[in-house]
Amino acid sequence: MAIKLPEVPAGTCFHCLQALPADGGYSARLANQDVAVCCYGCQAVAQTINEQKLLHFYVYRDTTNPLQIPLLPEELQQLQAYDDERLQAQFTRTTDQGRQRELTLSVEGMTCSACAWLIEHHVQWLAGVGSVKVNATTERVYISWYADQIKLSQILQAIAGLGYRALPFESATQEQDFKRRRRYYVRRLGLAGLATMQVMMIAVGLYFGVVSDLDDSLRQFMWWISLVVATPVLLYSAQPFYISAMRSIQAQRPNMDVPVSIALLGAYGASAYATFIGHGEVYFESVSMFTFLLLIGRYLELLARQKAISAATNLIKLVPALAQRETAGGDIETVPVSDLSPGQIIRVAPGATLPADGILLDQPATLNEAVLTGESRPVQKPAGTTVLAGSINQQQPLRIEVTAAQQETVLASIVALKDLALSRKPRLAQAAEKLASTFVIRLLIVAAITFLVWSFIDPQQAFWVTLAVLVATCPCALALAAPTAVTGAIHNLNTRGVVLRNADVLNTIQDIKTVFVDKTGTLTTGEFSLQHEHIISGRYKQDAIRALVQALEHHSEHPLAQPLRQLTATPASVSAVVNHPGQGLSGIWSHSDESLHVRVGSLSFIRQWHPEFTPAVAASQIFVATEQEPLAEYHVGDQIRIDAKASIEQLQQAGIEVIMLTGDRAELAQPVAEQLGITKVYADSLPDTKLSVVSAAQQQHPVMMIGDGINDGPVLAQADISVTFGHAADLARVTADVMLMRNNFGAVLEFRQVALRSRGILRQNIIWALVYNIGILPIAMAGFVTPYIAAIGMSLSSLIVLANSLRLYR
Repeated sequence: MAIKLPEVPAGTCFHCLQALPADGGYSARLANQDVAVCCYGCQAVAQTINEQKLLHFYVYRDTTNPLQIPLLPEELQQLQAYDDERLQAQFTRTTDQGRQRELTLSVEGMTCSACAWLIEHHVQWLAGVGSVKVNATTERVYISWYADQIKLSQILQAIAGLGYRALPFESATQEQDFKRRRRYYVRRLGLAGLATMQVMMIAVGLYFGVVSDLDDSLRQFMWWISLVVATPVLLYSAQPFYISAMRSIQAQRPNMDVPVSIALLGAYGASAYATFIGHGEVYFESVSMFTFLLLIGRYLELLARQKAISAATNLIKLVPALAQRETAGGDIETVPVSDLSPGQIIRVAPGATLPADGILLDQPATLNEAVLTGESRPVQKPAGTTVLAGSINQQQPLRIEVTAAQQETVLASIVALKDLALSRKPRLAQAAEKLASTFVIRLLIVAAITFLVWSFIDPQQAFWVTLAVLVATCPCALALAAPTAVTGAIHNLNTRGVVLRNADVLNTIQDIKTVFVDKTGTLTTGEFSLQHEHIISGRYKQDAIRALVQALEHHSEHPLAQPLRQLTATPASVSAVVNHPGQGLSGIWSHSDESLHVRVGSLSFIRQWHPEFTPAVAASQIFVATEQEPLAEYHVGDQIRIDAKASIEQLQQAGIEVIMLTGDRAELAQPVAEQLGITKVYADSLPDTKLSVVSAAQQQHPVMMIGDGINDGPVLAQADISVTFGHAADLARVTADVMLMRNNFGAVLEFRQVALRSRGILRQNIIWALVYNIGILPIAMAGFVTPYIAAIGMSLSSLIVLANSLRLYR
């Protein structure tokens, strides 16, 4: 029904109630009416209020004192508050040098994939929005946008205009939202259950002749009682199905709730009509039972969904809200974690949880990183290393220099990756979703044909046979098949310390026949120590060269750089440092009165300046030189991972070829490959070489790449499945499809096993749903299935799919 806008005094602006200009001002279109406004500002705000369906702001405002009337409805004012930079820092992450921002929204009112499709396509077209990923299973929206082109409040208003309420996801309110939704279903489920028991008692007596001796008036009375009991079920308990159906029709993607709603309203309407005229058949028990069984399925789906997403939510809850910060005078003050910024010093008491990422100062620490890695054994951290928010301090008090807080921490990025994985559907899941949507349309066509055919065969049974077709073949199981399996797989992997960035790997994993692995930090532990140092130059002292190396390596994220950062207490003065991926670092060294161009890195990198140079020690990997002469060479060693050999053997036994692809020299890579049973090695590989090797292998079949260095970023992006570790360089973590938070090569096998199992369960779900729906269709069309039997069969089919997916939670 159209809203009737109130009258305003002649010559005044409809929005602000101030006098119109002499030329009459401008006009705005509200509720299909043209109203006069005084300026462009009032015109824009009035149109926004109309678009967001907030016209009640005009209907109920008090116009007796125009100067006290707010110019914006409270709903819009609340959304605009999210544009505040300090508030956004609590729930957004910045990328692309601070230009692009990311966040996860919780959306109320989203019930199915059609809702997700509508929101995704509507928001995607907004100028300034980078990407939108919507997951109807978790009711979350992952959005990236450019803050200089669009405001967050505009995105929230666009979603509100579709009829959904979207707010930044906060873990503190997640549990409250879940309880609210659970009460929403429990109330409706309870009413439907009670009504079903009452109506079924009457229906059993009528169907099986228990009350066959009753006269027509008493039977009519029973029908009226059934009508009274079933009415609240139709109007209240079945409400979620009507809302979902209407939204799917709005999105032009009919979902399974469309035939459900048609069946419920049709069965009730026909039964009510028979009750009023006192002749025909009634199926009030089918209406109540169908609603009850469907709600059971929705309620169990809600519980499974909550179980899957609570793990990521609980991660954020573990980070304390307050931190102990050192002041300039050395005192301690308690501040909110939101007030922490990089460079500040915090203290963490024994047994407390670290509130931010940072650098460990003064002394080593023993930390429990189970929340991050899934590994419960404490980890020893030497002074100067990075420690992460969410870790628990096991022993003495710690001093930490903050490097990241809130949404910039590694823990927050893990949660963001989990949300992103849940929003990205595998191709098989997308195909199932599309098939379910197509199936609904075809089901409606088949139902119409069934009605027409039965109108000639037996007009009295046409409606009830058509109703049975709608109910029995409703693709509820098909719609549940993919999201429940994918959500269960992601939950299972998360409990093992495996974080998916791209859920499509669950579908690709079975086709992988070749796995490429980097050596340093992947097959080896990545815990390096300096094992050999050889000074070549006689012109510069050892301390000066060490200071130079330390200063340069502070600009590197490569694992080999870690022990070289500890060479001396006083780094040298270097400037214009440039990172050359796969080769090393270059810069300008200010030494005494000289400014020298210097390099530190691989042998090939140094030989660009000194082609005849030969290492004094064959095992050396890191070399230092000026343009005039080589200065020194270093050998930094680490150990092969304990579980690497057994894991590689299992991959090979599964028919997968494992190939080492490393930037190290052959004389360093070959011995490691021999110990691990790897027969094919590509050594001395620069990033472009790795890229070409993987691209060539992809011509034959999909491949997996496992690496952790900054130079592995391009090849990780190229591989069909890319895997990295939680300690990896930022570029590798951002690029990889899978992140192993446990520093354990065996986690690759766990990922593969769970992914294969989830793919199998997903296929089982889809096959079962198709077999049931296609098999029951001709039986229902032939008239051998009554509406209440159809309701039982459809609900059992959905519950079988849900129970099968729940196996992934073990």
